[in-house]
Amino acid sequence: MRIENLTTLIYITRGSGCLFIRKTRKGDMNLDKYLGIGGHFESDESPEECVLRELYEEAQITSGSLEDFRYRGLITFISSEYPTEYMHVFTASLPTDFELPENACDEGELCWVPLAEINDLPVWEGDKIMFDHLFGDKKTSGFFTMKFRYEGDRLAEHEERCW
Repeated sequence: MRIENLTTLIYITRGSGCLFIRKTRKGDMNLDKYLGIGGHFESDESPEECVLRELYEEAQITSGSLEDFRYRGLITFISSEYPTEYMHVFTASLPTDFELPENACDEGELCWVPLAEINDLPVWEGDKIMFDHLFGDKKTSGFFTMKFRYEGDRLAEHEERCW
């Protein structure tokens, strides 16, 4: 059974690039946006089990391929148009010679994006704040929590804490 308001995301680096999926499913709230790999919890899954299952389903990447796999934070996503979601965020890296399988994903297009260009992607505004904590000027090795409240696609308010 899928649990609607609990989700996971993982941002995987390989060299100076980061793996994204451009969502292409009609009716998806993330249509044409770039996201990390992830999805909704199934019944009785832990956050780690969920993100690793989604990673395999969407990109055919196994946990044994990952380096520096870490639980990084929790995001509360509040929207005027969608139900509230609680997103568990992870990071990991892959060896520079790792290649994605052809046509691995039916939910969108998988692509490597240079880290220097991720803020130029069509993403939720709050993702850019999160990217700064994962990869940018506010990069921390600790845990973070963020709360984003959206009015439509516009970020109306946010809070962030790091430990």
